[in-house]
Amino acid sequence: MLVTFRSTATDPVLMFGDTAAPLLRMMGASGKVPGALKAEDVPGALQQLQSALDQLETETAAPPAMNEDWSAKDEEEKPREPPVQLAVRALPLVNLLKRASAAGAEVIWE
Repeated sequence: MLVTFRSTATDPVLMFGDTAAPLLRMMGASGKVPGALKAEDVPGALQQLQSALDQLETETAAPPAMNEDWSAKDEEEKPREPPVQLAVRALPLVNLLKRASAAGAEVIWE
C-alpha cells in the first residue's frame, strides 16, 4: 500500500505503508489511513515525531558488529547495501510537517 501525505504548503510526499504507519504513530496519530491533522495540531505532531526519531536513533546507534560484512560473499552475489534507517526515510515527511507548520496549513494522508 502507498500512502500520500498532502498539504497546501508543499508538494505531496509518497511512502510505502509499512514505513508510513509507524511514523504516523510516532506523530501521535492512530496509524490508520486515511487521516488528517488540523493546522493547529501540526506543530505538536512534528515535535512528537522528531522526539520519537531522536530516541530511536540513540537506541539504534550501536556500532555495527565487527563481523558484519555488507559486501558480496562470492562472485555471484551482488554487494548488499545496509538497510535505510527509519529516521532517514522520515525526512520527507518531517520537511512536509515543518513547511505545513510554518504556513499554518493542515496535513492529510490517504
